[in-house]
Amino acid sequence: MRSLFQACYHYRRLASFPRAAEAASPANGYEPWRRYISTSTSKVLPWEASSREMLLRKIDSAMKDGNVEEALQSFGNYKKLHGLPEPQVLNSVIVSLSYMSSRRWLQRAFDMVLSVHQINSNLLNCDSLMKLALALARDQMPVPACTVLRIILESGKLPDVDMLIMVFLHMLKSQVGSYLVTDVLIDTCESFLDQVADRREMKKLDPIKNSATLFNMVLESCMNFKCIIKAQKIMELMSLVGVVADVNTVVIASRVFEMVGQRDELIQMKRSIDSLRSLPFLQYYQHFYDSLLSLHFKYNDMDAAAKFLINLHQQRKPSVFFCNGLQKQGVIQIGSGNLKTGYRIMFDPGKVDRGFILGTESQFGLVVLTDGNLLHTEKALAKLIVGCVNSRNMHTLSNIFIILHKEDIDVISLPDVVNACIQMGWLHAAHDILDGLESAGIQVGIASYISLLRAYEKENKSEEFNGLLQQIQKIASTLDDIRTNSPFTIKNIAKIVKDEIPFTHSSLFAALAEEMKHYNPGEHLTLEFNNSILFFCKAKMMEDALCTYKRMREQNIRPTSYTFCHILCGYSSMDMHREITMLWGEIKRRLEYGELDVDRDLLDCLILNFLKGGYFSRVMEVIDYMSKHNVYCDKWKYRHVFLKLHRNLYRNLNSLHDKTEAQNKRIEDVRAFRSWAGIR
Repeated sequence: MRSLFQACYHYRRLASFPRAAEAASPANGYEPWRRYISTSTSKVLPWEASSREMLLRKIDSAMKDGNVEEALQSFGNYKKLHGLPEPQVLNSVIVSLSYMSSRRWLQRAFDMVLSVHQINSNLLNCDSLMKLALALARDQMPVPACTVLRIILESGKLPDVDMLIMVFLHMLKSQVGSYLVTDVLIDTCESFLDQVADRREMKKLDPIKNSATLFNMVLESCMNFKCIIKAQKIMELMSLVGVVADVNTVVIASRVFEMVGQRDELIQMKRSIDSLRSLPFLQYYQHFYDSLLSLHFKYNDMDAAAKFLINLHQQRKPSVFFCNGLQKQGVIQIGSGNLKTGYRIMFDPGKVDRGFILGTESQFGLVVLTDGNLLHTEKALAKLIVGCVNSRNMHTLSNIFIILHKEDIDVISLPDVVNACIQMGWLHAAHDILDGLESAGIQVGIASYISLLRAYEKENKSEEFNGLLQQIQKIASTLDDIRTNSPFTIKNIAKIVKDEIPFTHSSLFAALAEEMKHYNPGEHLTLEFNNSILFFCKAKMMEDALCTYKRMREQNIRPTSYTFCHILCGYSSMDMHREITMLWGEIKRRLEYGELDVDRDLLDCLILNFLKGGYFSRVMEVIDYMSKHNVYCDKWKYRHVFLKLHRNLYRNLNSLHDKTEAQNKRIEDVRAFRSWAGIR
């Protein structure tokens, strides 16, 4: 009898041994399937084997029948008894849940992925995760979709580029999704560039390198949401990866440069574009020319604007080109070509992705494509006239009319320009134009002189009136007489002036009046200072950059968010985190006084730099500011940076004795960040 009890006792111990070992194992809950396979030749209890098989059959059957609730219940039971199932079963469940139309099941699939990732991410399959990411993005759940993509990147795998484009397309529909997509693309390029030991391994990046569309999509979203720091970073990565851009990239890059005021980059692009043997897709390059002309006006450089308009009309090109041989590549230069920090993106002028559609209308309405030719609009002419009048540079305005007239390019009506200036009350400007054209031997017609005479008389400017009368008499023989065939005398000219001549307001007059409302005479000073600061920051000459910033303040020129973006990026490139804390104080004051617009890109960059420098009190300050102003905060990214750099920082917060007040404050700040980020 005693021997029978002993046998039963040993039998029970034997039966409980596998589960006891499983509970004691450091791999508890995520590798029992491996142990089961490796010990398949050993003795396995009948009911344990049948329990595994039965639950797996239940999961499979429920999934095939579309009974998700039962499948998940069986999955939960299996996990409690045996840990996680084999990768094939696990990923099958994730894919099945991804195909469900209900957001509830998508959330369950995402929760399952997070749970498995925390235990053992090796069990997750890249293909199944991409399908889940696409489903989440399609259902407008950008944060979970981005998290899944980041899990794939952490595994050291490159997501399928075609699938990635589809995921991005859905995520870019929202502002938060655009922020996250930008970070994912940057992380993707950086993680794989870090893995490349030599040029032979660059083939790993071929799928990304050959997809200009992927970068164009994200660059356009950066432009739309004014994420200038991220846009510049992506263009630098395009250069490092070796992406051969297309015409869409030229358009988007030109818009980014225009936003920041980087006119030199656009001028360099123009030289590259002008050197091409042919220029197909002229409707796309229209946007580039539009941005460059806009910057000429913003810099108040009327000479450059006038020269641009002349070149535009001199270099008329047909809309269809038949090219023989290979196309020459163009260059997008980022930063100075003389500095080691400069970047170059090569673009194919004959390549454009028809699936990626940009707006067909020009951004500023300064250049238009008409009958296969690029021409300036009336708005561009109005900007030129307003700029020349305000800078008292009428010689430039007259010169453009003279050059175009001599080359028989009849695109501007000279009487309309003179009459519009008269209607605006710019009588001296109109007189200067007439004098310039007269000295060049160009006839304008008696009507413009008569209109100016009437305006002088109305303004009681007798000296100018009499001077113009004598001027008309001297050149009377060269003018077309539209009133009488009799010789011109002061007497009959005065009679003509007294007659009623209808005076209609032209469309050019309306355009001039509109431009005067928006004319900002000091805008070019801000752009010039910002451009100088950017150059010094790129060259890592921070003392010169700060001196330029001080001069900017001394002249009472208000800095913009781009000013601080340039300085911040300069400090960041040199790991000058202490200086960034002082910069944050300046930014914070200007934000409080309403002198600076809230820039999410700037705040995000501040947090990352404070995390790297270990300034956790500043980290929480910026996070609190973003929270109060409803600015999206990427908790996953900040948590990842913290764990990468400070995983064991104050791990045991109670182990320090005799702490100073500063140490206590730092510990509290670290504890606050851990709590906010969900780090245990």
